[in-house]
Amino acid sequence: MALNTSAETPIPVGEVSRLIGGWIDRLGAVWVEGQITQLSRRPGAGVVFLTLRDPSYDISLSVTCFRSVFDRVADVVSEGARVVVQAKPEWYAPRGQLSLRAAEIRPVGVGELLARLEQLKKSLAAEGLFAAERKRPLPFLPQLIGLVCGRASAAERDVLENARLRWPAVRFEVRNVPVQGVHAVTRVVEAVRELDAHPGVDVIIVARGGGSVEDLLPFSDEQLVRTVAACRTPVVSAIGHEPDTPLLDLVADLRASTPTDAAKQVVPDVGEELHRIQQLRERALRAVGGLLDREERGLAAARARPCMERPHRMVEEREEQITALCDRARRTLGHLLDRADSELAHTRARVVALSPAATLERGYAVLQRPDGSVVRAAREVPEGERLRARVAEGELTVVAAGGSGADPDGTGAGGAGADGAGAAATGPGAGGTADGAGPE
Repeated sequence: MALNTSAETPIPVGEVSRLIGGWIDRLGAVWVEGQITQLSRRPGAGVVFLTLRDPSYDISLSVTCFRSVFDRVADVVSEGARVVVQAKPEWYAPRGQLSLRAAEIRPVGVGELLARLEQLKKSLAAEGLFAAERKRPLPFLPQLIGLVCGRASAAERDVLENARLRWPAVRFEVRNVPVQGVHAVTRVVEAVRELDAHPGVDVIIVARGGGSVEDLLPFSDEQLVRTVAACRTPVVSAIGHEPDTPLLDLVADLRASTPTDAAKQVVPDVGEELHRIQQLRERALRAVGGLLDREERGLAAARARPCMERPHRMVEEREEQITALCDRARRTLGHLLDRADSELAHTRARVVALSPAATLERGYAVLQRPDGSVVRAAREVPEGERLRARVAEGELTVVAAGGSGADPDGTGAGGAGADGAGAAATGPGAGGTADGAGPE
C-alpha cells in the first residue's frame, strides 16, 4: 500500500487509521495461544472482554467474544488459564486499537482436561447418578469397614489410626491398590466390587491423599463412577484435600474432605457417645423426677380435698338431706291425708243430708205396696189396699180409706195422708203397730 505523501502533503491520522483498518479486515481468522490476564463478564452484557498475554514476549492483546462462545468453557476457564483462541483481527479506527474477535476458545493442558471432565460430569448428572435421593445413610456403628487405599500410604494410616482412636473395637477389611497410573482404575474397581460382595462389610471407604489434577484422574473415571453407583453398600469418598473434587465425590453416598475426616464421619467417638448417654440418663432422671414430683403434688392436693380428708362427711351431708326429705314427705302426706279426711267428712255430710233416711228422720214416711213399689199418687191406691209405711224407726201396715185431694205440703205420694187424709191411717187406732208388731 503505497501512498504519495511528503512533508508538504501529509494525510490525516484518521485516514491512516482507516487505511490500516481496511488492510486488517482483509486478513483471515487465526489461532492464537496465550494466557488470560484479565476477564470481564458484566451481568446482562452479551459480550465478554479478555486480555491475552504472551509471557515470552510480554505482549498483550484485547479479545472480545459473544457470551455464548465463552459460556461453553466458563466452568474450566478463569484468569491465569492458558487457552487457544480462534479469532479474526479487528481494527477500531476511532482509537487506533487492534483487537481480536474470538469465535472459539479451547483450554490448553489442564484446562482441556478439566473441560472433558466437565462434559462427563454433565452427562452423568443427566442420568441421575449424582441425585441426592440416591444417597444412602451410613450405619451408626459399622461392625466391619472396607477400606480401598494405597499400600502403606498416609491415607491408610490416617483412616485406621483415627478410627481406632474413636472406637477401639472397630474392624477393617483393607484392600491395597494402586491409586494412580494406568492400572489404578481397574484395581480400584475390582476392590470396590469385592468389598461390596463381602457379606460382613457395612460401609466402604475409598481413600487417597492429595495430588495434582492428573494424579486424581482415576477417581473421575466413568467406569469407577458407575461401579460405585451400582454398589449396595454405602460408599464414602475421601480423595485428596478439601479443594479436590473428583467425580467420585459426587456419586458417593458421603463425601469426606480428607481421609481423617472419613474416619470421623464413619466411626462414632466412644467418648462422645458415653457423654451423650450420660446426658440422656440425666435428662431421663430429671424427667422421671419431675413426673414423680408432679404426681406427688397432685396426690397431696387430692388428699387435701374435704371428701378425701373426711370421707364420712359426704355421707353425713346426704343423711341430713334424706332426713329432711323424709320429714318433708311425712308432713306432705299428713297434709294430704288431713285434706282427704276433711273432704270425705264434707262429702259424707252432704250424702247424709241428701239421703232418704235423713228425710225420714224429719218425720216423713214412705208408702210401699206389697211388691215394694213406692206409692206416688193417692189415685193409684184403691180403697182398702194394705200398704207398708216406712218411718225413721221401723215400719207400719196401713189400709187405704179412700178419698182424694191435693197435697197441701206438696210432698206428693211420699208422705202419710197423700192426696187426702183418708189415704192412710196412722196411730194405734188405725189398727197398725210400729215395726209391724200390732194387729192389722
